[in-house]
Amino acid sequence: MRVDIEDLDVHRGGRPVVSGVSIPVPPGTVLGLLGPNGSGKSTLLRAVSGIASPSSGRVRFDGADISFLSRREIARRVAVMAQEHSEEFEIPVLDLVLLGRIPHGKGFGRDSDHDIAIAEQALDRVGAAHLATRSFSALSGGERQRVLFARALTQDTPVLVLDEPTNHLDIAHQVELVDLVRSADRTVLVALHDLNLAARYCDTVGVLDGGRLRSLGPPERVLDTDLIRSAFGVESTSVAHPRSGRRHFIFDARTPEPGPDTDRPIPTEEGSSTP
Repeated sequence: MRVDIEDLDVHRGGRPVVSGVSIPVPPGTVLGLLGPNGSGKSTLLRAVSGIASPSSGRVRFDGADISFLSRREIARRVAVMAQEHSEEFEIPVLDLVLLGRIPHGKGFGRDSDHDIAIAEQALDRVGAAHLATRSFSALSGGERQRVLFARALTQDTPVLVLDEPTNHLDIAHQVELVDLVRSADRTVLVALHDLNLAARYCDTVGVLDGGRLRSLGPPERVLDTDLIRSAFGVESTSVAHPRSGRRHFIFDARTPEPGPDTDRPIPTEEGSSTP
């Protein structure tokens, strides 16, 4: 399914958080949203998933304007894995994952064998089948992330919206999860902090800064040391990965901020100044 974000503005608390963002996402591709904290990534994803209402602009799924779709119709098109979640109540993991089947149900009732099979397969795919009978509230942060991704897969939508899905995961499970995202054969919009993961797994990356889209394109064209310095405030070194040959970044130090006297003349011993 194709997703089109068209000149999108989103306000929160009366102030602009996302301004004039336009991004086409072709079917079956992975778009990585990058940017420092507060750049508007989560707000943009909330608008794409119908959770937040845009102030202006449009989000379209295969041409259908999201503002004209019911909640059920949206939930059949896009599954969301949010950065923050409030599922602290006592509920078995399998039951939580089965919540992803609600948009496909015909009303209240018992889950069908088909629904249960889909949920169990999703748990197995994310390496969490052994957690099925555990209480979600008793899981570690990394275990919760895997279970929430299983719920998104169980929703069986053509579009996935994932906000920092690798949070709380160790390195092995980070790589495992992004491999799953890559192999999901769906249109994916994912916010990431790890630029090297984005460079390896995303077809396209969009860099947000101050709520505006600063750059958009293939990772090998968009990501470089100048952009990392200006958008993220970090000095970095670009190297070729010894196996893949792809660009890989080593982060050296935070970029020094200009001091208050950076552009002022420097006094000399005689009381005059130098330019």
